Amino acid sequence: MNYTVAHIIRRLTEPADISQLEVDRLLFGHSDMVVHGVAVTFMASYDAIREARNAGANLILSHEGPFYSHRHAEPIEEESGNNSVRDMKLELISGGEMAIFRFHDIPHRYNPDLITQALLQAVQWDHYSVRYSPYAAIVRLPEPLTVQAIGEEVKQKLNLPYVRLVGRRPMRCSTIAVSVGYRGGSDQTIPLYEQDQVDLVITGEGPEWETPEYIRDALDQGKERALLLLGHCASEEPGMRRTAALIRDAFPELPVHFIAMRPLIEII
Repeated sequence: MNYTVAHIIRRLTEPADISQLEVDRLLFGHSDMVVHGVAVTFMASYDAIREARNAGANLILSHEGPFYSHRHAEPIEEESGNNSVRDMKLELISGGEMAIFRFHDIPHRYNPDLITQALLQAVQWDHYSVRYSPYAAIVRLPEPLTVQAIGEEVKQKLNLPYVRLVGRRPMRCSTIAVSVGYRGGSDQTIPLYEQDQVDLVITGEGPEWETPEYIRDALDQGKERALLLLGHCASEEPGMRRTAALIRDAFPELPVHFIAMRPLIEII
């Protein structure tokens, strides 16, 4: 049986509440294209697109938009000729019969959030007591651990070169909020500390002048709080790996490739 782009997207959309999607759509290609192979990735980078083409995939599911903006996933026409990196990427995409679908809001609209749940599974905390809030999974550890021990465990299980810490390494934590992506802002994190009484928030990233400064003041007041920042991609890539597995299960006849992103930011 031939499967089209529409078949794949329809199956992935079924478990989600899609009443308020903001950025998810088909950016390139058309919905009735026959799919020969699927590539799933956190970001449709230039290298990821090349790898997908070399693998014979003609449908890419990308969590983030390929043109350096959350809201503007398609290339802006006015930039033509003024952005050589963007133009060369467009040439690569247009050089083959390629469909690219932005798969961002849909997995976050699963219940529970597919991306958050996959991060919990990747660090092997999904068997602990877990309660989901709108922006995070709240995990109760069976025994308290220090922030240092938790950071080392997360680094090892996610194969990360580093994580960033705001707080005290010896602080002992029992209740942890785990969130993903750009959910490290104060609107998302402070209620977790204040209402849910978590000791530690683990997330992707957020404005450095918001939650870190809240923690600075809390520590100066003698209140224990901590924040671990994994990086945006590191926190959400397990969810895209899980997405690839869902597609394999639903369409076993199709070749499905997960394309991991190489580490981008280094510490000098």
